[in-house]
Amino acid sequence: MELIGSAFFRRLAERKNLDFVADGPGRGLIHDFSRLSGPACSPNDVDARVVAFYENTAEFEFDIWSEWCGGFRPFGGALAAIFSRRLQQLNVPLSPLDTKLGITSDVVQLKERSGQVVYTAWVRDVVSTKRTLYAGSYSVCHVPGYPGPCVKVVFPLPNGSAMVIMRPESGLDGSFTVRSAGVRFGDPGFYFFVEKEPGRGWARHVRTLQEAIRVYVDAQGTLRADHDLWIWGTRFLRLHYRMRKRAAV
Repeated sequence: MELIGSAFFRRLAERKNLDFVADGPGRGLIHDFSRLSGPACSPNDVDARVVAFYENTAEFEFDIWSEWCGGFRPFGGALAAIFSRRLQQLNVPLSPLDTKLGITSDVVQLKERSGQVVYTAWVRDVVSTKRTLYAGSYSVCHVPGYPGPCVKVVFPLPNGSAMVIMRPESGLDGSFTVRSAGVRFGDPGFYFFVEKEPGRGWARHVRTLQEAIRVYVDAQGTLRADHDLWIWGTRFLRLHYRMRKRAAV
């Protein structure tokens, strides 16, 4: 089984003869937040601190807490033992104590020699366990089932990937939410892709799995995010993030 882990995108850069850039300015998940303007999203209504987070993600550090809902925690443990720890991908914390020392956050860019960015990847590791929480690439895309831009996150897996297409929404309180709910293939949602040969394979829309991430500034002026995941219409996991600008060195 192919190991994903925090070094995946460095290996990808070597295979595709791309430059691996892990420092310098302008390393955000969304290079230009205004590109997300659409039916439910007005970028001008989003708090400037939220926009700054998306456009300059590498400048922030994180704390994270997990909250498993109902009887789903054993399912998370089984997933970790069978799949996540072996792959070093999608190692969702099973307990708030798992992240007591925080998580690392690295935003890297894979560029052509011309300077054109081909991939923007966000890699997060749990400090206490040294396991990879998420390693995924971020971009803006369009899909047939939604009349506006979406955020696409691709998590590499052996012989394929898991892909989440999320529609953006701006709130009256300055918050920003991305939501993966969709009812048919081609809508925003969660997809699995199995590669048969380079550039070709099979894709499946997993309608029963949905998620939403809301980024906002709380009453104390702290930047936060709540990440909810549902299966069969039932929320099974909440992740809470606190984001702060890194101290200048």
